[in-house]
Amino acid sequence: MIEVKLKLLNLHNDGFHALVDVVVFGKKFKAVVDTGASRTVLDKSMVEKYISSDMISISDLLSTGLGTNSMESYTLKVEEMSIGDLVISNMEVAILDLSTINNAFEQVSVKPVIGVIGGDILVKYRAIINYPLKKISFSEVRKHISKDTKVSFEKIDSGQTTFD
Repeated sequence: MIEVKLKLLNLHNDGFHALVDVVVFGKKFKAVVDTGASRTVLDKSMVEKYISSDMISISDLLSTGLGTNSMESYTLKVEEMSIGDLVISNMEVAILDLSTINNAFEQVSVKPVIGVIGGDILVKYRAIINYPLKKISFSEVRKHISKDTKVSFEKIDSGQTTFD
């Protein structure tokens, strides 16, 4: 089990965001852990500071959420991303404009985040979020997750959310 410290960000007593340190492009950033996000997303403007924009591919899918009905979506194959001691290689992530999230963080004096850790990573690495202990735990990679695999969400009284 790989355990990583979470920072819980109180948004003016109107909810919380869980933040985790990630390393991508050889630099350390904060990212939001979002159990409601289907995919991991990186912010387009921040990504373009570290790589050439021709490495980003336009996606034929429109993304929904983040305060809009649809937005242009891109993809990028990230050579290496780490969350604590969890190292993820050659992962395709979505690239979106996350300015709405980062603008909200500016309102509470928090630095911009590089992105959102979504269900693709949380399910694949069997994440367990423990809010009272402010940590997220990951298991080593499972061999294969079939498209037909059903994911069950189990509520645990200790404040943990697990993905089976």
